[in-house]
Amino acid sequence: MRISRRQFIRTGLAGSLLLSWAGWLNASGARPLTASEREMLLAVSDAMLEGALPTEGERRRRLLELTIDSIAVEVAGLPLATQKEIGELFGLLLVAPGRIVLAGIGKPWREASVGEVSEFLKSWRSSRLSLLQSAYAALHDLIYAAWYARPDTWDAIGYPGPPRGYF
Repeated sequence: MRISRRQFIRTGLAGSLLLSWAGWLNASGARPLTASEREMLLAVSDAMLEGALPTEGERRRRLLELTIDSIAVEVAGLPLATQKEIGELFGLLLVAPGRIVLAGIGKPWREASVGEVSEFLKSWRSSRLSLLQSAYAALHDLIYAAWYARPDTWDAIGYPGPPRGYF
C-alpha cells in the first residue's frame, strides 16, 4: 500500500497533535499518579510480572498495588525532564487513539487481558523503531525496579538483602 503525500501530512499532524495533547496533560512535572495512570500501570505490570506474581486473587492485586505505589515514588525521584517524558508516554497510552495505534489495545486498560498486554509489550520490545524499544525499556525498568526494591520480593530470587553490620 502506498501512502499519498496528503495522507502522510495528515498522519503527521494528527501524531503531532496527539503528542502535544499528551505533553499538555502532563506538563506539571512532579505529581501523583492519576487513577487512569494507575489503571494502565496495573495492566502493564500484571503482564510484565506474569510468573513472579501469585496466580490470582486478592494477594496478586495487593502486590500489584504496592508495585504501582513504588513506581509513583520512583517517578517522583527522577529529574523533572525525565518525569515529563514518562508523563508523555503515560499520556499517549491513556488516550484511546494512542492506546489503539501504539499498543493495539482497543478496550480500556482494566478490560485488557494479560495476553493482550503481553503481546503489545513484546511488539514494542522487538520493534524496528528505537522509540518504541526505548518506551518498552522505560516501562520495564520502572516496573522491575519497583518490584525488586521491595524486600518481600527478594526471596523469589534468592537475594538475602543488603549486608548488615559492616558500618
